[in-house]
Amino acid sequence: MAMKSLAAYQKYLKYLALPGLALVTAGLLAGVLAGWTLLPAGLLLGGIGLLVLVLVLGNYGEGKFWAQRSTEAGANALVSALAVLLILGLVNFLAVRYASRVDLTENQIFTLAPQSQQVAQSLESPTRVVIFDPVPNPQDRQLLESYRRAGSQFTFDYVNPYNDPRQAQEFGATQTGMVFVESGKNRRFLQNVSPTERLSERTLTNALDQVAGDRTLTVYFTQGHQEFAIDGSDTGFLQAATALEDKSALVQPLDLSQTAAVPDDASVVVVAGPAAEFFEAEVEALQTYLNGGGSLMLLIDPRTNPGLGTLLDPWGVTLDDRIVLDTSGTGQLVGLGPAAPLVTDYGDHPITRDFGGGRSFFPLVRPVNVEAVPGVTAAPILRSNPQSRAEALSAEGELQFDENAPPSGPYTLGVALNRPVDGAIAAEGEPAPEARLVVIGNATFATDGLFEQQLNGDVFLNAVSWLGQQTDATLSIRPREVTNRRITMTVQQQIGLGVFALLVLPLIGFALAILMWLRRR
Repeated sequence: MAMKSLAAYQKYLKYLALPGLALVTAGLLAGVLAGWTLLPAGLLLGGIGLLVLVLVLGNYGEGKFWAQRSTEAGANALVSALAVLLILGLVNFLAVRYASRVDLTENQIFTLAPQSQQVAQSLESPTRVVIFDPVPNPQDRQLLESYRRAGSQFTFDYVNPYNDPRQAQEFGATQTGMVFVESGKNRRFLQNVSPTERLSERTLTNALDQVAGDRTLTVYFTQGHQEFAIDGSDTGFLQAATALEDKSALVQPLDLSQTAAVPDDASVVVVAGPAAEFFEAEVEALQTYLNGGGSLMLLIDPRTNPGLGTLLDPWGVTLDDRIVLDTSGTGQLVGLGPAAPLVTDYGDHPITRDFGGGRSFFPLVRPVNVEAVPGVTAAPILRSNPQSRAEALSAEGELQFDENAPPSGPYTLGVALNRPVDGAIAAEGEPAPEARLVVIGNATFATDGLFEQQLNGDVFLNAVSWLGQQTDATLSIRPREVTNRRITMTVQQQIGLGVFALLVLPLIGFALAILMWLRRR
């Protein structure tokens, strides 16, 4: 009786194979993707139980179950499904373990600059970026993900200040969009982000380098000799000072007539376009600062004599009284006259090494002459076109030159120099202390309005970074921009294109159709 009862239900057991296979598939997917909790394990065991029931009790007593085509087809389907699941799981495992991506954009806008990758890889202690923003921006998140992939010590967190006011108070976040970076006990504000102001790679890279190294770049601009202002009171170096602050640098004015010495915390001293002479005591203060391993940038325009000859003589540097004229005509292609030489020749130096064939220009620039001095290493960083020559200005400031005169270039327009500090002993694992000097025969190139043109700002920022003896990785990082490939047409061109698409092309097609019909007849 039991045999008959079981035989009556055997024909229905085959219908349990499909639910069993579904439960096994659901259990495996849930376990791989969400983790092996009680639910995925239960689904998997239930599915296996149904499949075992079908295999063991199906067609019991007839001995034909394993020979049936349905059994073979079901087994093949089960093996195929398990194989697909295994392949998918292996692919996902490899993708998570060895994540990689390819940036196919023209300007590599989704790839970190080599400097940023170097900084992220060199982080020796856990460094975290905290963004207080309730709505994370996908562009900012992608940038932060790139840093995390580049460096194992880098992490980031988005914090909703409304849901976690205690952490916002701890960081001093008084408004949404504030970004902080911290490494150990060292924490600092980075920038504000908003729908119109996104997270800056250049700012973040420099902040990571400085926070990890627990150092701050302090830049002093001398005042009191008619130098360019840095506070925005007049057209001057406001953009340059702001760019330095964006690099997490501290920018301060310096009046040597009042301080009588360069402050001890000075990383770099910038003399930007002085028109009046320095007092002898001020020159001695700058010289003492250099002799002690300081870093000085001199941007001296033509027709000025700030009285720094005694400072430059030990370095073998003299400033020419003439101005450089570029007679090649290349500057005219971009709207520049011969008195604003276009520079594309940069020396092999950390300041300009990554400029390639980029362009910078220097309105009314004087040559910088350099003679070899024992112990001083000098490297030209700006050189004029070979088709240039130097001409003197009259007492009235007028320039008279013969356009047919032969060129005498190239001329050195800027030079970087360094020398070891006398009697200084290098610490273990550290480079020997040295004094650094950058001299450029023009200051106007970095003034407001010209600072962001071509590579002008990069020349200034890279020079400050090198003078501050920062790592090469913190030099200027130019933001990548999407190339604009939109087609701009006039109204007449738009009308013509519309007429061609809506009238001419249909008429051509209609005429061809009639021609083919006539030929077939």
